[in-house]
Amino acid sequence: MTASGERFNPNAMTAAHKSLPLGSKVRVTNPANGESVTVRINDRGPYVSGRCLDLSRAAFAAIGDTGAGVMRVTYQVLGG
Repeated sequence: MTASGERFNPNAMTAAHKSLPLGSKVRVTNPANGESVTVRINDRGPYVSGRCLDLSRAAFAAIGDTGAGVMRVTYQVLGG
């Protein structure tokens, strides 16, 4: 279960953030390739130092190689 009360779906375009309001829409961009994805914040985290977002597998795959595990991104809050 996620912090929003829904079951985690790795195929949904969702992400976790420590403090943005649940339901916020965020555009996440991989500056290495220019690819972007819009996700909905539905969980809390990540609780690893230096990390700002935890993307679902589908959201990560949309902008980068899931085999990398982590990537540098920029993000812009679009609204709630």
